[in-house]
Amino acid sequence: MHLSLILDMAADTLGDRRAVTAPEGTLTYAELRERADALAGSLTAERVVQLGLNSLAVPITLFAAARAGVAFTPLNYRLADPDLVRIAGRAAPAVAVVDRDMVSRISSVEGLTILERESIGDIGGGEIVPDMDTDNVAILLFTSGTTGEPKAAVLRHRHVTSYVMGTLEFASAGEEEAALVTVPPYHIAGISAVVSSTYVGRRIVYLPQFDPKAWVETAASEAITHAMVVPTMLGRILDVMEAEKVELPALRHLSYGGGKMPVPVIERALQLLPHVDFVNAYGLTETSSTIAVLTPEDHRVALASDDPKVRARLGSVGRPSGAVEISIRDPFGEELPPGEHGEIWVRGEQVSGEYVGREGGGEWFATRDGGYIDEDGYLFIEGRLDDVIVRGGENISPGEIEDVLREHPAVEDVAVYAIPSQEWGEDIGASVVLSGSVEPDELREWVRTRLRSTRVPAVIDVRTELPYNETGKLLRRVLKAEYLQKTGAGQ
Repeated sequence: MHLSLILDMAADTLGDRRAVTAPEGTLTYAELRERADALAGSLTAERVVQLGLNSLAVPITLFAAARAGVAFTPLNYRLADPDLVRIAGRAAPAVAVVDRDMVSRISSVEGLTILERESIGDIGGGEIVPDMDTDNVAILLFTSGTTGEPKAAVLRHRHVTSYVMGTLEFASAGEEEAALVTVPPYHIAGISAVVSSTYVGRRIVYLPQFDPKAWVETAASEAITHAMVVPTMLGRILDVMEAEKVELPALRHLSYGGGKMPVPVIERALQLLPHVDFVNAYGLTETSSTIAVLTPEDHRVALASDDPKVRARLGSVGRPSGAVEISIRDPFGEELPPGEHGEIWVRGEQVSGEYVGREGGGEWFATRDGGYIDEDGYLFIEGRLDDVIVRGGENISPGEIEDVLREHPAVEDVAVYAIPSQEWGEDIGASVVLSGSVEPDELREWVRTRLRSTRVPAVIDVRTELPYNETGKLLRRVLKAEYLQKTGAGQ
């Protein structure tokens, strides 16, 4: 299916129903199609870049790109300016829909035609006849890798829509249903929320950015029925609910993903919100959406069980969803039996595994996530096989932090790696070799002022040397293992 058809189906069938609410207003499905068609007439390049916070512009621009036959390319506004400019340059030539206060950040990029987000409602256009080829590129998402230079993942219309077609029923949501979305638009979960909510007819309610108090207040005032959070959000939401004695009787479904959920947090959530169906959804950018689900029933059975093996399922991501197949492979690509640890591979219609400049590697996609499947088919994630740190659902490249720390005059060598965190799933550890005198807090401030607070190491370990192998490769895994042994973290 094509993204344009999903919008047409919703507008033709549910035209007067509210589709999306943001601080600047509300659109019905008919109005969403009208605004998307108007913007589509202005998209004359091969791509449309979107840079900004959650707003009405996100679904407008996503569907406008589909109807104009160009690739929707949301950018990470949290990047440092030099990185953002470099990524925007890779996306050019493009039309860029940009929040007014972010225009100056990419105005120097050649090949971008900038439209301020606040003015796209004034754009008028003629009738659009979309190219409905489902093999056309729908989305380009830049995803971090171990080298620090993001890859542009290619998602075609058939990838993006296959999940909703295989797992959801069209127009199945009640008119009262509303989904609270706080994940940023450059995250695959943000895109999936638009596509799936439009297909079932569920209103999206946007918060520009996550704030736990604002989340709870909005969930209450908008009678939110559905929501998706990353693990670190959930703990903070529960803190606010308990402190302010807030109940959310309308909330019926809460999915989480983007990082490892600490078992104590989900246990607390299940006890505080017993009327809510919890779902752990595991997916990747390259798979378009969810590929494994721990269902509400799985949560309840595990919480009530005295069997350690069943109870342990609260720490899993469930079983494959839809028509997806998941396999655990050894380093040579050979399938491993249940209980054996290896790399997670996946195949299915929603799986792309394709990047700009590099075609997909075949029928199966190697995720670079490590894990195992138990004898009952439950998938357990053990972390990235590469060095990417997944902090609060956000991928962080160690390389960018290492580069900044190496600029400090007292730092001779540095290695950055993931360490366990109850709050974030993973946090940032750094081992440094010093050539001068410097306090850890000074190094943290050095990183904070050059990148941002989420890149600041939680732990800084001073060493006389760092471990390398015979080919000169830095052995981050050795440093992480030593940290775990020293602290007992993760046990």
